[in-house]
Amino acid sequence: MSDVPHRGHVQEGARAAGLVASELLARADRDFAFVLRVTGESQTILVEHFVGFIERELGGRDIVYGAHPLLRPFVETHARELADFVLHGLSLDHQFGLQAIETFSGDPLRLLRVDLWDSLQSHIAYAERGFVSGVGGLQRILTQIESAPSETKDGP
Repeated sequence: MSDVPHRGHVQEGARAAGLVASELLARADRDFAFVLRVTGESQTILVEHFVGFIERELGGRDIVYGAHPLLRPFVETHARELADFVLHGLSLDHQFGLQAIETFSGDPLRLLRVDLWDSLQSHIAYAERGFVSGVGGLQRILTQIESAPSETKDGP
């Protein structure tokens, strides 16, 4: 069995891949999107912000860690969910083509920072408002749990 036809198929495949890549790149200014991802310490800062925010909101309603054993996991889970909401919703308000990205320098980069700040601030505030609007439900659930007779209190 000769490997010559195999090389031919590989070369045809490489040419076809190159043609498709060229077609896609020709449309880059219109069809390509660049994804922004927040990593590292910034994620931790955002989660810690929401932990503190949730603790203050709950504390203002007399919901504190000592009285509720499952409260810490609740706070940590919701802080991560709020941070994920912000990070997944984060975007730039401007669509830039590939050529514009390639030629950025100086002041346009500052515009990106302003857009990111606006988007971050808006999403954080929205997440906080969403949490506050639902915290009354948590308060009702905790009150029901505390007031419900349990088998351990009353005996079997």
